[in-house]
Amino acid sequence: MARARSRPFDPALAGLPPEARWRAWMGHVEAVLFASPAPVPREALARVVGPECRLDALIADIGDALRDRPYELVAVAGGWQLRTRAEFASAIRAAAAVPEEARGGALTAGEQLVLAAIAYLQPVTRLALSRMLAKEVSRDVIARLKRLDLVGAGPRAPEPGAPLTYVTTPAFLARFGLASLRDLPDIEALEEAGLLDPNGTADTPSDPFDAMLGLSGEEA
Repeated sequence: MARARSRPFDPALAGLPPEARWRAWMGHVEAVLFASPAPVPREALARVVGPECRLDALIADIGDALRDRPYELVAVAGGWQLRTRAEFASAIRAAAAVPEEARGGALTAGEQLVLAAIAYLQPVTRLALSRMLAKEVSRDVIARLKRLDLVGAGPRAPEPGAPLTYVTTPAFLARFGLASLRDLPDIEALEEAGLLDPNGTADTPSDPFDAMLGLSGEEA
């Protein structure tokens, strides 16, 4: 028995009436978001809907449809992603039976402080970070942030020795729920939160990003 050929994908869905076509587009986009472990950029979503689709309006309708669900659609790292809502994080961790101390992606207060400084000052050298935080920023801290894909190498600094600089990554944006670096609050908010002392000393609260951004940085 011959196998039936699969029909070529038709993003335009021109044969459907407008209301049915809109619902189908919503289904296509939500399926793509559900299947992706990373934020999906606009250009990828545009490939699964017709050229006449108003993608922003479609995204808004999907968000409205998920209003009462334990997960939501968020704009993050230059795209969109389905994420469980923060209030369900403890239930997810309990189901996974992962003790708090075993969660390898958790950051110490010192690591969060260095990451915050990189986010604001990038591209920035390790020496400049140490001067700004008034304490040595070790290579081990930088290396761990790089292993977690939160920090990457930037351009060489235009100074003697051309030292490496460091910048944040798209994974940093995704982890902290930021659409872009423009979503970071003003530098004054960093100082008001007690994270950085303008006189050159640094405070290290237990969760700097919670204080600065109201974000946990945890992946549910």
